[in-house]
Amino acid sequence: MAYQVTLITPEEKDRLAARFMPTVRYEIKSEIYGCCIKLLSDDPVLKDTWQENFYSMSQNIRSHGRMFVFRDPESPPDSVFYDSKTRTVFLFNVGYYGWVKSLALSLAGDILEEQHAIFSMHGALVDIRGSGLCLTGTSGAGKTTQTYGLLKDPTTRIVSDDWFFSRVFGPEILSYGSEKNFYIRQDLETVWKEYGGLVRADEYDRNGRAVADIRWVIGKGRLLPMTTLRTVIVLKRDPDDRNTVQSLNPDTALALFTANSFFNPHHLDCSPYKTAIRTQYLRDLLDRTTVYEVNTTGTPAETQRLIRSLAAIPQDDLH
Repeated sequence: MAYQVTLITPEEKDRLAARFMPTVRYEIKSEIYGCCIKLLSDDPVLKDTWQENFYSMSQNIRSHGRMFVFRDPESPPDSVFYDSKTRTVFLFNVGYYGWVKSLALSLAGDILEEQHAIFSMHGALVDIRGSGLCLTGTSGAGKTTQTYGLLKDPTTRIVSDDWFFSRVFGPEILSYGSEKNFYIRQDLETVWKEYGGLVRADEYDRNGRAVADIRWVIGKGRLLPMTTLRTVIVLKRDPDDRNTVQSLNPDTALALFTANSFFNPHHLDCSPYKTAIRTQYLRDLLDRTTVYEVNTTGTPAETQRLIRSLAAIPQDDLH
């Protein structure tokens, strides 16, 4: 991660808000799994991207959390400040939209986990004939590539490609998406040809990404709002490890998650209390799911076959 979150007081928040409110051109209220998150900015490109990414919210609803996103000559690149009491985030000189949207999701998660026992998972979530499969892991391990590879199978549907919310209901983990459209990589169409032409080349941002409506490729009925999580696959890329797949018991899986900051580098508040409730929730989740660790050092197609074998997904469409 190239940014660090600096926690600030409500008084510091007030001073920053007073400084930037006169330059706000856009105030966009969006719904993120029941939370009203308001974007405040002067950037028209950011406004359009945000509105493509998230569902709109009634302007009559008061915001639960706010995000100020601005260029600031007085701040270093990728500066993030957070007031946890008023749920206000300031992003200065952040040029990567992926961080903006992840911090918006994290802001909603910060609210939901304390007040509603709904927790964030930084991972993709697909539905396979009614059973949910999560792909998570370290950055660069192939989470996005493998998620969209699974969607080549017509019986697989998607809830989220990057972040979802979940909660315990008795013996089950119910999991929910919150994004209208997904922020995809341009090189996705290089690996899986089906996604070619989904976004025009000139519509990708300088990071080679764009918010896209994948319904045009997979069909409207294959993007679901929720599923029941049954299987968790943790992806890693370690050429020194000859094991391609390992089954993990709950204790081993919990140790792996906690050693890697829950595979979520975007938490705004990492206080002992927050860490404790996240750890307890993760323990509940891992007790209710089957967990594997998959090493993605093979080709994308080889890893795809391995994941499908674990999830009992047909492989007829793979070439």
